[in-house]
Amino acid sequence: MKNCYRLVLIALLFAAGCSKKQDFVTISGTHFMLGDKPYYYLGSNFWYGLNLGAKGAGGNRERLKRELDRLQAMGVNNLRVMAGSEGPDTEPYRMVPALQTEPGKYNTDVLEGLDFLLNEMHQRNMHAVMCLSDFWNWSGGMGQYIVWSHAADSIPYPPPHPGGDWGRYQEFVSQFYSNKQAVDMLNAHITFIINRKNIYTGQDYKDDPTIMAWQLCNEPRGLNQQDAYRKWIEETAALIKSQDKNHLVTIGSEGTTASPYSGTDPEKDHSIPNIDYMTIHIWVQNWNIYDPMRAGDTYDSSVAYAKNYIAVHEAIARKINKPLVMEEFGISRDSNSHDAASGTRIRDQYYQQLFEAIYTKASESNSVVSGCNFWAWGGEGRPRIPAGFWKPGDDFIGDPPHEAQGWYSVFDTDTTTHKIIREYAAKMNALQH
Repeated sequence: MKNCYRLVLIALLFAAGCSKKQDFVTISGTHFMLGDKPYYYLGSNFWYGLNLGAKGAGGNRERLKRELDRLQAMGVNNLRVMAGSEGPDTEPYRMVPALQTEPGKYNTDVLEGLDFLLNEMHQRNMHAVMCLSDFWNWSGGMGQYIVWSHAADSIPYPPPHPGGDWGRYQEFVSQFYSNKQAVDMLNAHITFIINRKNIYTGQDYKDDPTIMAWQLCNEPRGLNQQDAYRKWIEETAALIKSQDKNHLVTIGSEGTTASPYSGTDPEKDHSIPNIDYMTIHIWVQNWNIYDPMRAGDTYDSSVAYAKNYIAVHEAIARKINKPLVMEEFGISRDSNSHDAASGTRIRDQYYQQLFEAIYTKASESNSVVSGCNFWAWGGEGRPRIPAGFWKPGDDFIGDPPHEAQGWYSVFDTDTTTHKIIREYAAKMNALQH
């Protein structure tokens, strides 16, 4: 009888060990924590993961697993992914098939693709930053919610659309924050995703430690709607926290940006109590600071600009006592080539210098700098036409459909870039001990 009791006790102890709750990423002061250890990371943007995980159009689950294996082998343990995209799929410059085909209706294949992605990431001890919407048009985003609210018939698309204007597009999208119906539709999507049960794990997203954070939007800008913008941040973050006590929440902000008209204020925006950490995006080429055709004249000043941008926002993060992540940065291949076979000497230098800047700051005992995600992993995908624009049926790579394909993607053949990523991922990961 004693042996029976002993066997039962062993079985119960084994079961308790197997069901031990995994650790969520949390915050202690200005640091991320994973269990009782600091969490630092070098990650990647992998926005198309949910589409690659789909069973239907655009999906390729075997490729997805290979890409995750490649990233894991380099030490990359954090992926920023889209957890929202809006139809209809007939719209231009857009990642399709969309997750949400119309308000409240979802493409099951893509939805289960997100489930599959998270399950595969879980198996590799990776963490996901889940981006719930987009200020830009390549995923539908806020502009599509405005159209769905019947406040406009169509989106005034920016370039490369014929006659497109970036200013006009941004003014249009900034109306979102004061459009109650549009906001309510996004809130309904957020509520749906947070409470989604993963068909592969049986776990609600809100209870899944694979997810590090919910991100309100990719690069939201307030423009001249700053009060409505900041109110939206506050109310949306509170909505998420009311339904999910486990996960961090962040905005998805670029920081100050290079434009005085962007309507962002990193200190005010990130001081909102339910925003857990601060993000910045650095785009020296998009912001006309770096010219790849005049690299000799503009490269050094671009690196100096990027390092100063980090330092300025580091000071703000320290003032508001929150961690800081550089979650987007990139630069083109040599001579602005979009061909995967072209050289990456200058990009490699840029990656090395910015990774070193992040690592040096993260390794300081009182640092607020905690991670970075490069833009973006293209893996084994290839542009159908280098510098052309994406069409349904083309490979998903790191460049979204509204951008010239091959611009910023890191491909599986970019071995010199991989070496730098591997080196600094190892350094960042070592800070966790």
